[in-house]
Amino acid sequence: MIFLDSSDPKEIKDITAWGVLSGITTNPLIIAKEGGNVDLETRIKEVIEVSRGDVSVELTTETEKAMLDEAAKYHAWNPKRVCIKVPFGETGLRVLHSLATRGVRTNVTCMMSFNQAYLAALAGATYVSLFAGRVRDMGYDIRPIIQETRAILDREKLESKIIVGSIRHMMDVNEGLQCGGHIITVPPAILRKMLWNPRTDETIREFNTAWANRGK
Repeated sequence: MIFLDSSDPKEIKDITAWGVLSGITTNPLIIAKEGGNVDLETRIKEVIEVSRGDVSVELTTETEKAMLDEAAKYHAWNPKRVCIKVPFGETGLRVLHSLATRGVRTNVTCMMSFNQAYLAALAGATYVSLFAGRVRDMGYDIRPIIQETRAILDREKLESKIIVGSIRHMMDVNEGLQCGGHIITVPPAILRKMLWNPRTDETIREFNTAWANRGK
């Protein structure tokens, strides 16, 4: 499956019309870049209006109580669509488990290793997000991490789905899916590159030209 990694309602509406998206992920960095000082509630509701599937909204507070209060506020905006994005860590695991026991959908984020993803899955995460690009920045290969995580989720029949994020190249999409990621969350620019192949364009032009010139 493909999620779109964006908070731009116009971009999301356009790409949703392709029929390929199953959800949306956002984070504070994306929203700050795309929306500046936009009101978060207004922006998320705009995103929900033009999309389908889960919309991940990330927590930015750091204490357990503050994170739970923040999660309750976001979840109330649309309980059927808002997925709470929980930064990984000891406090994050406690928050995740608390939310999961209440039936709140969660996306545990900023994970770089099998160990982290496994702990998040055990604690009840709906999604476990592995950051492909940032793992590669550290000099490690993301592919075995995705493979090992998928293998243990399947073996122990854990319900968490792997999201592969921090996508920087089309090959990241291919490898993430081929190695067992359930979902790839893709920036709009990368998703648009997936449309294009010079041979496809050339072939379409050839067919259209032949049809236009028929009988001449």
